[in-house]
Amino acid sequence: MSSAEDLVTQGKTLFNKRQSLLSLWQELAENFYPERADFTSDRSLGTEFASDLANTAPVLFRRDLANSLGGMLRPTNKQWFHTRTSNYEDLDTESLRWLERAEQRQRRAMYVKDAQFRRAMTEHDNDLATFGQAVLQLSLNRKRTQLLYRCRHLRDCAWLENDEGVIDCVYRKWKMRALDAVAHWPETAGYKLRELASKEPYTLVELWHCVKPTPEDYKPEKGKLKTIYKSYVVYAEEATLLEEIGVNFLGYVIPRWQTVSGSQYAFSPASITALPDARTLQAMTVTLLEAGEKSVTPPLLGVQEALRSDVNVMAGGITWVDREYDERLGEVLRPLTIDKSGIPLGMELAAGIEARLRDAWLISKLNMPPVGGPDMTAYEVGQRVQEWIRQALPLVEPIETESNGGVCDATFDILMAQGVFGVPQDRPATLQDTEVVFTFESPLHDALERVKAQKYMEALSLLANATAADPSTAHILDHTKAVREALNCSGVPAEWMRTTDEVRELADADRQAQQTAELLAQLQQGADVARTLGTTPTPSGTLGAGQ
Repeated sequence: MSSAEDLVTQGKTLFNKRQSLLSLWQELAENFYPERADFTSDRSLGTEFASDLANTAPVLFRRDLANSLGGMLRPTNKQWFHTRTSNYEDLDTESLRWLERAEQRQRRAMYVKDAQFRRAMTEHDNDLATFGQAVLQLSLNRKRTQLLYRCRHLRDCAWLENDEGVIDCVYRKWKMRALDAVAHWPETAGYKLRELASKEPYTLVELWHCVKPTPEDYKPEKGKLKTIYKSYVVYAEEATLLEEIGVNFLGYVIPRWQTVSGSQYAFSPASITALPDARTLQAMTVTLLEAGEKSVTPPLLGVQEALRSDVNVMAGGITWVDREYDERLGEVLRPLTIDKSGIPLGMELAAGIEARLRDAWLISKLNMPPVGGPDMTAYEVGQRVQEWIRQALPLVEPIETESNGGVCDATFDILMAQGVFGVPQDRPATLQDTEVVFTFESPLHDALERVKAQKYMEALSLLANATAADPSTAHILDHTKAVREALNCSGVPAEWMRTTDEVRELADADRQAQQTAELLAQLQQGADVARTLGTTPTPSGTLGAGQ
């Protein structure tokens, strides 16, 4: 069991080591995600976002990437995740139906309005696109009646990973009113917290939440099972342990886009690549705006002795000139000559930087290339789709595994513990000791599944040609298994398909019916032959059977 002092010491160490990283996150946020630019500076309500930016293209590219990730990985108009097992192809229809019911119940629980899943995932997508990581907290609401999803600020979180590279220790800071903290933990609140709640009840105090693995030598109280994790709530200012409970879930999902060895923190390959060009684009935009302003309202050159008032450059303004000034000496007020030849070059350079930013933010990689057309063959279409998959899959697949996989696994575990899927004994026998995994639908996976279906059609075409030369090759392909797998890959509900036993019974019935029909046909043919022989005239010169 960890003491409050140990938790505070470990937490301070983690937050202090991560301090320099906040400067990088602040720089990324100021250039690409100004709504989140409060890592190293406090921002009051009403502060104008992006007030230091002259060009919004980097912000728009970040927004497009975040929206693309959400649209591709979690399309709300379809069932984007499916419950599967490692031996999914060998499951019977009863098990497949149980998995389908489980995924339908899980989707309903995730998309309940008060669960705030959409809101949390939108914030998650923007954090992931900009900083390469996001912190999602999954829990039950206070009434423990439904799920609750929240995206936490990276500024307030720090974590550790174990020797296998899995995050298993998370620290998070949050603020609560002193009055509420004492009311929530009346028995464990310390003297300072109680005094503050009595004198300044609405003052916000900083609390720490820590989830870490249960020590190996920890022995639970009699009658209680040992849990996987320990959850602590600490009032760090006076090192007071407000809460300590055992939990079987980490409660946090921290997807990481791209990591480097030696660090538990990740980065976004998009924003890191785009940052130099974003800085350059802002400086160039300021220069071009100044050049354009000078072209429209150029600086003026005036004769000091001849001017009787300040120069008024407003519309309809007037500037008084000494009447004794001789204009043959030159205009008393004239614009300076401005060289505008560099503006087109500057615009061209800025357009080139925006094009590089679009590539850095992967916008050109994630958009599927146009396919089809009157002059494009099916082979060419397939090759273009394959090329798009090769380019986009390495970018999206890590996010899909870390984000969608982590969220679905954590959600399934929580719902299973709450009995949403029924008691474990009600699960089919083939699923009792089998781990449930998830697969996901996206344009990329849809394209992959279409490729698999095309492979089956190509196999049929090859077999048709092969059986013409050698009829024995017709037995190479197991059509029953191939068709069932093709239907599963096409997303056909298991409720629509009969079980293997039902198919076998129907096939046996068809075979028996065919044999009966053949037997009846043979009997009918024999009867026809007998009837024909009975009515055939006896040739002359031969004796009948009775003669």
